[in-house]
Amino acid sequence: MTQPFSDRQTGDTSCPAPAGHGAGGHATGEHIVLALPKGRILKAVAPLIARTGMAPAPECLEGDSRKLRFATQDPLVDVVRVRSFDVATFVASGGAQVGICGSDVLSEFDYPEIYAPLDLGIGACRIAVAQAAHLPHDPQEWARWSEVRVATKYPAITRRFFAARGINATIVHLHGAMELAPMLGLSRLIVDLVDTGSTLRANGLAEVETIANVSSRVIINRTALKTQPERIAAILGRLRTALSTPLSTASNA
Repeated sequence: MTQPFSDRQTGDTSCPAPAGHGAGGHATGEHIVLALPKGRILKAVAPLIARTGMAPAPECLEGDSRKLRFATQDPLVDVVRVRSFDVATFVASGGAQVGICGSDVLSEFDYPEIYAPLDLGIGACRIAVAQAAHLPHDPQEWARWSEVRVATKYPAITRRFFAARGINATIVHLHGAMELAPMLGLSRLIVDLVDTGSTLRANGLAEVETIANVSSRVIINRTALKTQPERIAAILGRLRTALSTPLSTASNA
């Protein structure tokens, strides 16, 4: 049976940290902070989180809410809502003990402080290389390149991918609108997340290589796993149980 939402004040950075937190926002004792990504992944994981008994306050899912930290049904768990690329940083630095983020983010930052024990199978897509659709794609031609300009928000993944082929990738680091780079002469190729490919096609691009498949993972701070093993194990167990429970069964429970 889930607990009602805690009446602790959360989300206002001008307020003191809740009881159980030390200086600098690092959790102490038994309190757990769960970092969730804004946007489509948050909406996708919301039903799963609800089945764990850790559903955040409804305003967490509201796009117009300015709060970033929210109480949950579990009085010992808070949720923070951050950019998808920042989830791994919050967990690696100890600001949050548990998080959910894409495997693309884990590959890009490769934090040793993070343990990723559970693939949720949510938000499936892929990191891919794309180029102007009118250009032919010949893998043998790539073998003759010594360097290439690539627009991406994944500089580390991109450099590793091309270095494995003996190609030096000169990175044009963008945070969005990668599809504009080839048509404006900024780069020959782009590396970006691809789902249906409709955005690529709408901008005259074609996917030519898949670098990696992507899905959402549960990540854990390794220090928290050592200092709060029972609490972390309990949360991980609740997530595993929720993942194995069909939504229709959970709805009728």
